[in-house]
Amino acid sequence: GVESVTGSITDVAFGRKAVEGATHIYNALNAPYDKWPQMFPPLQTAALELAATANAKLIVLENVYMYGDTHGKPITENLPYAAQTIKGKVRAQMAEELLAAHRSGKVRVVIGRASDFIGPRALDGGIGSRVVYPALAGKAAQVLGKPDMPHTYTYVPDVGKALVLLGEADDAFGAAWHIPAAETISTRRYIEMIYAEAGNPVKIAAAPKLMLRAMGLFNPVMASVYEMLYEFEEPFVLDNSKFVKRFGDIATPIARVVRDTVAWYRTHPIG
Repeated sequence: GVESVTGSITDVAFGRKAVEGATHIYNALNAPYDKWPQMFPPLQTAALELAATANAKLIVLENVYMYGDTHGKPITENLPYAAQTIKGKVRAQMAEELLAAHRSGKVRVVIGRASDFIGPRALDGGIGSRVVYPALAGKAAQVLGKPDMPHTYTYVPDVGKALVLLGEADDAFGAAWHIPAAETISTRRYIEMIYAEAGNPVKIAAAPKLMLRAMGLFNPVMASVYEMLYEFEEPFVLDNSKFVKRFGDIATPIARVVRDTVAWYRTHPIG
């Protein structure tokens, strides 16, 4: 019963036609990683205007860049926006715009925030194509930072469940909620489980920080990756207790996350 249409949300005519009759609009848009300041805010502004025009509720997916470096402290919704990175400042500005629109009565807004993605289609995540495809091929996984640090990874299907729950709960609007994830373990432990599921011995290659910095001098995308490297050099733990208390723990167990992730990559080979 789903109709799929393709177009640009910044095209007013297309946008209005796409949201005609909608009661809920889910905004999971993103912009090229190295072009956030130029391209990301206009996408959100367009979504806000369309939601206002349609008198629809707006449910938005965000990450947690706006909080900045918490130096290993668990990330909760009540932390200040203290980002020092370019993308973190953009994300903070956009989050403030959303909540201001809600407070003004322009649009009813609720925000779901996830950590790094893992799972089907999450090719660019910290545990994505640079880990799972090598695991299946018996080659070395490419990782950022220190793999022994605990790191929260959010399973993509759980993101969808959480956003639906938020969109159906009137009392959730006007606030941000951290989407549940399975218990936080180290990146290395995730990789070990993925290689075991793939049936191959673990091989890990961690990119040296200095090399990433040097690459960033010539590659805008790598420069964008480098500025977020702090997430992988210290404990990065997303606290989702607020969501769990209100909606229950919807997080998929790690064993199933690993099994289903590897299965998806097996059926979607490179090329």
